[in-house]
Amino acid sequence: MFDHVVFGVSDYAASKAFFLKALEPLGVVLVSEGPLGIELCRPDSQSSLCIRRVEAKATHLHLAFTAESRGQVDAFYRAALEAGGEDNGAPGLRPQYHANYYAAFVIGPDGHNIEAVCHQAEG
Repeated sequence: MFDHVVFGVSDYAASKAFFLKALEPLGVVLVSEGPLGIELCRPDSQSSLCIRRVEAKATHLHLAFTAESRGQVDAFYRAALEAGGEDNGAPGLRPQYHANYYAAFVIGPDGHNIEAVCHQAEG
């Protein structure tokens, strides 16, 4: 549905480091950086995430990233915590959404709720 998502962060260096490490297990990489900020995406995708430098405190945002497997969700969660994220829901099934909704949630540097989700059955 989306071509790209753009949002501002108040601590650009911390957010850049966090997103690069946290999204690495999902195959997301840095594709460009310039005066406005960075653009991240998967090499096989045209959809991108753009992180911009801003002076003001960023508003709350929930970003959910597609994982190809439950193992990727687990790896995202570990990497995000190692990158300084705060636990907001360990990897596991969320049957309130649907039977195979396997996700993990962390709070990033600006208080954003960052999620990785796999919709596939285990195996």
